[in-house]
Amino acid sequence: MKYSAIVLSGGASKRFGEDKGLFKVFQKPLISYVVEKVKPLVNEVIIVISDQGKVEEYSRHLPSTRILTDEYAFKATISGALTGFKNAVGDYSLLLPCDTPLLSQKTLSLLLSLAQDNDAVIPRWPSGYIEPLQAVYRTREAYKASLKSVMEGKLRLRDMISRLKVLYVSTLVIEQLDRNLLTFYNVNTLKDLEKIRKLLKQQKNKIANSLYKSKLKYPP
Repeated sequence: MKYSAIVLSGGASKRFGEDKGLFKVFQKPLISYVVEKVKPLVNEVIIVISDQGKVEEYSRHLPSTRILTDEYAFKATISGALTGFKNAVGDYSLLLPCDTPLLSQKTLSLLLSLAQDNDAVIPRWPSGYIEPLQAVYRTREAYKASLKSVMEGKLRLRDMISRLKVLYVSTLVIEQLDRNLLTFYNVNTLKDLEKIRKLLKQQKNKIANSLYKSKLKYPP
């Protein structure tokens, strides 16, 4: 079984004011955090961007990933997903946004493990709200469903999802792996960015402390 990760980086955000994927946090593009988290779990990572002129810049920051330009003119989220599904080699594909640097590998691994025998595995909140951009899709089925939706002029991810056999996973379950559900925390505003910076710094310090204690316990 092969797995792909499709990371959507649409370009300039109206609320954020610039290309979030390339925005640097601690000297590293936001999208790099996403790629680093997902790369050990899949056979390939695909980045789908909307601006052909930025392919070189993305390639410079992410030299070992495939950078694709959205093939469709209407530039909706579903068009980026469709481009990714069309080109992915994996039997299943993780569909992710570029602005969720606090992704939990345990959560992504859970979603991948539940994918067999389903066309999609999608997190769902108790309110009924779903997270289609932190989800796993059977690549070929998702491609066909996306294409049909687009041909009918239905440009929401929900339209594509309605054509699939979906397993919904409660965030109450995911919370057991990702206590604060930071997997779903994304950057829309500068205020969000400040919180992301603080949380990333906390994670970095936690990892550093863990490595330090490990060296004390197991000296060379």
